[in-house]
Amino acid sequence: MKGSHLEKFTSAVASMAVSSLIEELELTPKPGLVDKKNTGAHKDLTFQLMRASADSLRDTVKEIVFVSYGRLPSQSLREEIAAIGRDGEKRMFEVTDGINTHKGAIWSIGLLASAFSTGKGRFTTEEILSMAGKLARYPDRYCPVTDTNGKRVIKKFGVKGAKGEAQQGFPHIRQFSLPMLNHSRAMGLTEEKAKLYALLSLMAHLDDTCILHRGGSDGLSSVKEQAAFFLISGDFDLLNQMDEEFIHQNISPGGSADLLAATLFLDKISKIQSLNEVSNEYQLI
Repeated sequence: MKGSHLEKFTSAVASMAVSSLIEELELTPKPGLVDKKNTGAHKDLTFQLMRASADSLRDTVKEIVFVSYGRLPSQSLREEIAAIGRDGEKRMFEVTDGINTHKGAIWSIGLLASAFSTGKGRFTTEEILSMAGKLARYPDRYCPVTDTNGKRVIKKFGVKGAKGEAQQGFPHIRQFSLPMLNHSRAMGLTEEKAKLYALLSLMAHLDDTCILHRGGSDGLSSVKEQAAFFLISGDFDLLNQMDEEFIHQNISPGGSADLLAATLFLDKISKIQSLNEVSNEYQLI
């Protein structure tokens, strides 16, 4: 691939990643999460700050895509994209004044973008998920040893967390959110409602470490039960009720939000690949 073409490819993938983060942010109403209606259970966040944070990650994704292009999964590649991700976190924290807005999204979307690039933009969704899992299973010898909320929750409650989810090839995206997104569209729901169904399918099944950190096992069980009930009832008024309850209980399904953004990213990739089959006008490479 010539330099100019590679530059177009990296820019296109980065744009899809940022757009996915912004679409997740704008989706309303999201129980306990920042959206166009309110800031959910996050008193330290604003819609504008989340938007600025998403925009700040564009160069991070571009760099990850660039170094990953056409390479096989390896510990070297894993460590290279991890270093880029940590630099991206620093830029994010500069924009947010130290508030963690998208650290989880950098991890998940960064891995998926890298996996897509290793296949030179030709991998299917299943191949992207599988490759991302392979990359995540390589150790990062340079990862700083820190005590985070996520690590404490994983140890306390025995859940796999974002790292385990990635190492297994993002099973909750493969089994729940992506099929739900496509099924909801096939049933004739609007894009907004289809995305909400995808989010609630994640909330109904994921051992969300953000929920566990704030609400413990009881809080997680309650969120899963309410999300499952919504999926059965299809009553969108329940989302506003859940939002009020989550805000009162200081519960945020942040892990589910990160995976929804990753789901939307994969969805965009699949659409581009489909368009490539019928028109060169949309080709990325």
